[in-house]
Amino acid sequence: MARVCQVTGKKRMIGNNVSHSKRRTKREFAPNLQNKRFWLEEEQRFVSLKVSAAGMRTINKNGLSAVLKVSKAKGLLKLV
Repeated sequence: MARVCQVTGKKRMIGNNVSHSKRRTKREFAPNLQNKRFWLEEEQRFVSLKVSAAGMRTINKNGLSAVLKVSKAKGLLKLV
């Protein structure tokens, strides 16, 4: 899964660069993705995830195991 957050499902968006003369050219808005290891206490192991900054905040707020359960239900995680 390239350039997709495994927690929030954020992916790239396409938009326009608009110059001063209003000429438009295509550009990409990329999410702020980081490869991060999280300690999963229930299984006593590390889990590597590709998460956005917003996904890290979600994990800090709700807890890793709860977020992984929701991500699996959404189909964002293949194996973990």
